[in-house]
Amino acid sequence: MYAHHDSNIRKTWFLMAVFFVVVIAIGWGFSYFYADPSILYVFVAVSIFMNVLSYWQSDKIVLSMYKAQPVTHESNPALWNIVENLAITAGLPMPKLYIIPESQPNAFATGRNKDHAAVAVTQGLLGILDKNELEGVIAHELSHIGNLDTLVSTVVVVLVGFVTLISDFFLRSRGLGMRSNNDRGGNIQGIFFIVGIVLAILSPIIAVLIQLAISRKREFLADASGALLTRYPAGLASALEKISQYGTMPMQRASNATAHLFIANPFGSTSKKLKGLFMTHPPTEKRVAALREMGK
Repeated sequence: MYAHHDSNIRKTWFLMAVFFVVVIAIGWGFSYFYADPSILYVFVAVSIFMNVLSYWQSDKIVLSMYKAQPVTHESNPALWNIVENLAITAGLPMPKLYIIPESQPNAFATGRNKDHAAVAVTQGLLGILDKNELEGVIAHELSHIGNLDTLVSTVVVVLVGFVTLISDFFLRSRGLGMRSNNDRGGNIQGIFFIVGIVLAILSPIIAVLIQLAISRKREFLADASGALLTRYPAGLASALEKISQYGTMPMQRASNATAHLFIANPFGSTSKKLKGLFMTHPPTEKRVAALREMGK
């Protein structure tokens, strides 16, 4: 059930290593561009800090972004019992449980490992699903925890967010002067300036591609793993159909950096022309069809 566990650990370290190298390379470009070696030292420190922060604190950052409220057994015994029973069945520790004050039906799991994991569901999800459907959604999210999809996904949230900040800084630096003592130096610095603009334009696209690479396959896998956990694929299939009916209702705090975390697209429906392109989630009808096929 958790065949991708080791693969996700390797993928996480690879992403963090690439991020470290890229940020340092950008820092070197800035330090050369502005003839100030101290800029490189700052970028090295920031790269290390962001990698540490993304590994240890990314789950807390995501939960705070959506103003998630902790749930106890006393405050919501029905939801707590569903999560606890499924966690026992999956052989996982009981994750922390949260409710997001959003009317769109949705859910996500986060955390660096099974011992430091959390499941968050929106208020809207609890309002439209019956017990079997809710069990299907929770099983899907617990499968993400078991597969360590949550480690990759939450690390990406912080790293993608920082890539966006770097891109914005590049674009805003256009108005700053270039130091040059001769024409050759000015030409070289001009080249770096152009490269910086190109990187600033491409960085958000690269960030989206990273999200797509980690998101689509894992949704199909988590659907299948969740269905095996509950032994009732129709429950999750029905839940996805209900969630898709609210596709035109975007979440109030939806963010490009966190869209891949959710069980469904938090931005709502996408135009048919863009369907299947630049989407962090596979089409709902394909997911439902696969689940219905499992139930035969």
